[in-house]
Amino acid sequence: MRAVLTAIPDVLIIEPKVFGDERGFFYESFNRRKFAELTGRDVDFVQDNHSRSTKNVLRGLHYQIQQPQGKLVRAVQGTVFDVAVDIRKSSPTFGKHVGVELSSENKRMLWVPEGFAHGFVVLSETAEFLYKTTDYWAPEFERGIAWNDPTIGIHWPIQGEPALSAKDQQASSLEKADTFQ
Repeated sequence: MRAVLTAIPDVLIIEPKVFGDERGFFYESFNRRKFAELTGRDVDFVQDNHSRSTKNVLRGLHYQIQQPQGKLVRAVQGTVFDVAVDIRKSSPTFGKHVGVELSSENKRMLWVPEGFAHGFVVLSETAEFLYKTTDYWAPEFERGIAWNDPTIGIHWPIQGEPALSAKDQQASSLEKADTFQ
């Protein structure tokens, strides 16, 4: 397993070592000790989530203003474009984002620490997306930022409008959003 730096130093691409042959493959998708070495953080994941979505479904940009969640995310079937947006006002990368393609083929994972909004769009016909979180889901603290906020400037690799939930259609701009210090 190795970490690949991104434009935002706290967000890391994690690439597992994959052992494969004509029978299939094997890889260690999580190892607490190795993760701590790569990230410099010994995190305690408390919840695993699994979603399935169809092409052009966009989920996000989500975060929890209290009980913030760090997320280790990956696509186990299909392909997604995954995005982390820094919403820590004291950060030199506040309002900046990292976008990475995650797929069942490349087996990459993305570490999205607390203090970031997170979202993804499905590029394949379907995708199954898994993520480990460092805190429990707390709907009363859940917030969203508009996927197409021009101040963030994410270039989602889709044609046309994405399929959004009612909640995501109501998301605010970064300027009006609750953010972290």
